[in-house]
Amino acid sequence: MTELPFVEDEVIASCRRNDRRAQEVLYRHFAKKMYGICLGYAGERPMAQDILQESFIKVFRNIAQYKQDGSLEGWIRRIVVNTAIDHIRKRKRSYEYIDSEPADNSLHIQNHALKMMGYKEIMQQVQRLPEGARLIFSLYAVDGYTHKEIAEKLEITEGTSKSQFNRARKLLMGFLGNMNL
Repeated sequence: MTELPFVEDEVIASCRRNDRRAQEVLYRHFAKKMYGICLGYAGERPMAQDILQESFIKVFRNIAQYKQDGSLEGWIRRIVVNTAIDHIRKRKRSYEYIDSEPADNSLHIQNHALKMMGYKEIMQQVQRLPEGARLIFSLYAVDGYTHKEIAEKLEITEGTSKSQFNRARKLLMGFLGNMNL
């Protein structure tokens, strides 16, 4: 099968008409990058694949609402992140967040360790984090959400978000320290 070129305006217009080939072109263009985001939140391939599929169903159902005043990739990414959060929230409604841990601002990942590791190696260590800490670490450190935004999205307190982020940092430092960098 010949792969169609990705001409964004044409693909969007065709997707709005429910053109299956255009949907496939859009999917092929963004799926790999969005799968990486899904995997970052899910931590396991089957769940990441479910999130990716559910996200693209939402993309195709809602493409008519895309205003084209921002980037298409950003719009799709927002759908993927929100779908991942919803999926995790449904799966673990009873997750216990540790809200009593004080923030420890003296902790930071050593610069030399980060310089010696690539993005892939760091993200492998992030995958080792417990689900709640991994989710908040990804939202804050990778996706750039504020603790206030995270709290609103996850229906938790801002303090819980900060606490889980600090927990994630401590665990990551331990993981990185054990790698003898």
